[in-house]
Parts: sequence; C-alpha cells; structure tokens
Amino acid sequence: MPDHKEAHLHIGPKAHQVLRYTPEERICHWFTAGTYVYCMMTGLALFTPYLYWLAFVVGGGPTARYWHPIIGVLFVVGIFWMHRLWRGEFLLSADDRVWMDKLKYYITNQDDLLPPQGKYDAGQKIYYWGMFYGAILLILSGLVMWIPESVPRGWHWVLPLATFVHEGAALITIGAIILHVYMAVFTVPGSVAAMTTGYVSRGWAMLHARSWYDKIEGEPIRRS
Repeated sequence: MPDHKEAHLHIGPKAHQVLRYTPEERICHWFTAGTYVYCMMTGLALFTPYLYWLAFVVGGGPTARYWHPIIGVLFVVGIFWMHRLWRGEFLLSADDRVWMDKLKYYITNQDDLLPPQGKYDAGQKIYYWGMFYGAILLILSGLVMWIPESVPRGWHWVLPLATFVHEGAALITIGAIILHVYMAVFTVPGSVAAMTTGYVSRGWAMLHARSWYDKIEGEPIRRS
C-alpha cells in the first residue's frame, strides 16, 4: 500500500503540484498496460479470423501463438505487483456508496455535484477489482488451454469450459480497458499526464480527489 506521506505538495521544479504516483507505481502501471495490450492483440487475432491481421503486427501467427501465453503470465505478474502497491487504496467504503448513488453526475461530467472523494473514486475501484479478478480467471483458464495434456483423463468438459471462461474474461476486460482509456483521455483530462509524470495540479486534485487533497495538504511541504 502506498505511503500517503509520499504524496506531498512540492516546491521547486514541481511547484504547486501534487505527487500522485511514485516512479514504481508508474512503471508498474505501464508494464501491466503494455503486456495487456500485447495479449489483447494476439488474443483477438487467435479468437476470430476477421482480426487475424493483428497477428502480423506482432510478427505473424506462429509468433503470436508462442508469445501470447508467456506475455500473459507477465501481465498477471504485473497485476499482482499492482495489487501489492494499491490494494489498500481500492477498498470500497461508505463514501463510495454515496458516490455511486450520485453516479449520474459523474456520467454527465458534473464533478462539482459529487461528494468529495479520496485518491480514487468508486468507479475506479470497481474497475480495479474487475481487472484483478479478470486476470485471475484469465491465468487459470489460460493455463488449462496452454497445457491441455494436464487435464485428467475423462474430464472432457474442462477444456471447453476453460476456453469459454477465458474468452468471456478477455472480452469483459477489453471492454473495461476501452472505457478506462476513454475516461482517462477524454473525460478526466490530466490523467494520462499524471501517470506519465507522476504529478497533478492542485486544481485537478481539488476537483477530482478533494478528500485526498485535503489530507495531503495538511502534511509538511518538502522541497524537491
């Protein structure tokens, strides 16, 4: 769990900005994102012939088939790395339930009508847990598909079930990723820059994470 004391208002090169993500958090995020995108491209190429052209982007069909499960394991490693860093930040609270009751204001981009949120809002927390459990389903079902000879003799139903679970979990997480990227790029400007540089402005923090901002504003200011 990240130490809240690492998130300070800075004076110096990052004057009047808030440190939102540490270097380790940013590396973890982009490592996990990169491995997921590779698995998504290769997985879709293997899923339907209409998207087989995606395989040529990553080196061809045999290459995609070979690397898909290996990079998939790395993706799950990234997910558990992320879980070690952030699990405490993404526990749902009573405030999150209030936020969910006012979800219409979030959808219509009326953030000023939403109750103050911590570092992450309820929507981000639901997305996080969806990806976490989705990754678990993907790795468990994927291992069965990767080494089908490990299935006990007579358990003919296991491989079709694993295939169904794997494809279902993949499609759900792909939908979640598309929504996540859309929100980060178009709905909450500054989110991509925050995950790139680590910083957000005071105004961004006050608008999108007021409770978190109020908490860290009371901590000592340190110089860069």
